[in-house]
Amino acid sequence: MPSPRTVTSGQELRSPRDPAELQTPARGARRASGGDAPSTHREDLRPSLGTLRRAFSRASQRAPGRAPEENRRSSRFPFRSPWRADQPQATAVPALAHGPDVPSRVEDGVSQPSSTGVGPEEPEAEAGKSVADLITERQLLAAFEQLRHLETQLVAEKASRTFEQDPTGFARRAMDVCLHYDGLAAEIGSIVRETLGPDGVDAAALAELAHVVRAEEEAHPAPPADGDFLLTPRRWRQHWEDAVRRSARERVQRAGAGAAPGVAEGSPGLAWLLAELGGLVRRDLQKVQLEVRPAYAAAGFSVWETYLRAFHGAVAQRLQELVHDARGCEDLYVLLDWAANVYGSPDFLGTPDLALPTEPLPPLLAPEVWARLESDYTSFLETKITSCFDGILQLEQSRWAASEASDVLQGRYHTPLSTDVHMVRLRRRDVCLGLRRCLVPLALVAEHVKAAGAISADLEATTLRICARALGLFVPRFEKVFLESESVSEPHLGANINACEELRTSLLARFPGTFEELEKPLVAATCNFQKRLLQGLQRDPLFKVLCTKAWLTQDVLRPLMEKVVAFARHLEHVAPPWAQETLQEAHRYVVREYLVQALRPRERFRGVERLTGSQKMSLDAQAIGDTFQGLGSEATWLGQAILCVADILGETYKDDIRRHLETLIRSYPDIRRDHVLAILALRRLGRRRNQHLLQHAQDLLRAAAKAGGSGAAGGHVLFEEIEVPTSVDVLITCI
Repeated sequence: MPSPRTVTSGQELRSPRDPAELQTPARGARRASGGDAPSTHREDLRPSLGTLRRAFSRASQRAPGRAPEENRRSSRFPFRSPWRADQPQATAVPALAHGPDVPSRVEDGVSQPSSTGVGPEEPEAEAGKSVADLITERQLLAAFEQLRHLETQLVAEKASRTFEQDPTGFARRAMDVCLHYDGLAAEIGSIVRETLGPDGVDAAALAELAHVVRAEEEAHPAPPADGDFLLTPRRWRQHWEDAVRRSARERVQRAGAGAAPGVAEGSPGLAWLLAELGGLVRRDLQKVQLEVRPAYAAAGFSVWETYLRAFHGAVAQRLQELVHDARGCEDLYVLLDWAANVYGSPDFLGTPDLALPTEPLPPLLAPEVWARLESDYTSFLETKITSCFDGILQLEQSRWAASEASDVLQGRYHTPLSTDVHMVRLRRRDVCLGLRRCLVPLALVAEHVKAAGAISADLEATTLRICARALGLFVPRFEKVFLESESVSEPHLGANINACEELRTSLLARFPGTFEELEKPLVAATCNFQKRLLQGLQRDPLFKVLCTKAWLTQDVLRPLMEKVVAFARHLEHVAPPWAQETLQEAHRYVVREYLVQALRPRERFRGVERLTGSQKMSLDAQAIGDTFQGLGSEATWLGQAILCVADILGETYKDDIRRHLETLIRSYPDIRRDHVLAILALRRLGRRRNQHLLQHAQDLLRAAAKAGGSGAAGGHVLFEEIEVPTSVDVLITCI
């Protein structure tokens, strides 16, 4: 027949009586004298109410260490028998501690109906205690031994057909045994639940619990062949494991219960709750390792693995609940960071010698939940990064509007732009990476990529892509807004060149393979800033009076060189590669503009004036070269251009003009036939000589082209950017 147990293993079995009444001293329950006539039938195995009251009185008078609430929790008796419908208000408990010939009486003097079956000889309880008393006092092993003895007797009586005429009596007695087994199981669950409580670990109770579980397994190794519910394995080890899981779940659910959840993003509610949860799990598992585990050691229980898996499952369930309530970038990162870097840390328990389970624990969050968390987090992150770049741009615009001068930091023009992108600080408690000058939280590049990498490689790669894409969109916006503003100046331009160069070099070096696409917009912005910087030098036309009679007697070069020196002072505060390149560009610009004016002269010199003009041009070339060399220009290739034109202009031995022309063409392969014609027009040679020189120049240019020099040698461009108008003198030279 199926088991008639009606009380689950984890359910508290409460008395229907009022607690105050149950603590009344026992009275009226006495055993019959030994002279009573023996009976062929045994009285029903139920104690008097006096016995029950003595049990509860002893439970209420336990040691002071147990709180009254615990006494009530651990009091599992009396039970109301479902087989006593004739006395619904009476409390029926098996009389497992009474002799076979002693009838039990209720408090009001009404005797219980007797069973028709012949009762077996029962063992005398220790000091007259019933099984209910033993369970209440947590003498579990003694209670189990009595129950086991009575169960064996009941099985024997059933086999001998003692209850053939009274099946109801057998069922009632079997039910009483099962209810007491359930009471024992409930007390096991109660002990487990109290193990990690504030009162400390009762090592003796845990040791007895373990022995009872082992004893029950030995007594009931397998289900009976006839399917009877008696002798059925009670599976108390599984019940113990279930109780451990329930205890862990209850404790984890209570962690941080008193905390007020944060209402606004950035509040410490979730971070505080997880910190409390981690502290509780850490303390409980340390107690399990140091105090609980040794108490079970003799019985061979897998205590550490069971508790570890129980708490892991409880934490996973709690975290799953928190996932549904997570809002915003901060909460999502708190969960990811806590799961990966706090709970997942090898030293989470604080003791390196804590044993790990033989098998790895399941994931704290299911893979699909983890993937959704990362996806939601990166979506919030992308929005925040875009917002932060908007904030950076607004801050820069406010600086320009206030006409704030650029700082000089370690000898360089400095703008907070690069600092805003790079110098971020990760605040683990509330997750956000705060910019030094931006109020909008930013999870960007350096620190946040590092934090994302600590969570997972996929999240790190995604974060890098988001940062690279957002920065690639920001740089052209920043460049356009700046160049269209009214605050463009040499210091601001130099500072922005430095910022772009710092971003380019540091990001490419720190995150290779990710920011290559960002190099193009950064270099383009830097080049545009450089061109705008050079426009300050190119604002006014140079050498207006070059190749005029006034030029022969005036020093028109000094004001220009002073302007170049002033310009170069700004370049001292620009990053070296761009400072040198800008200086060389300024050097090339000065030489090129000099040649532009020289090849389109306003006046033609003859005789002494031509010689004087040649000397003047040579002195100017020397002064330009010395000035730029002194400023640090490495464009030494520009030194021959003006000198060769000066030598051709002043050469008195006409055959040597061919040699000067060869030097000019070899030094500047980007020179063209029109440039040669304009230079020869300055010298006013005869038609035949001009034709020979022009033919020779064309042969040299063709030879250079065949050798692979179709353009400027080494990337140097000078004559290619000089336009020579067709004048009458040039036409005469051609004819």
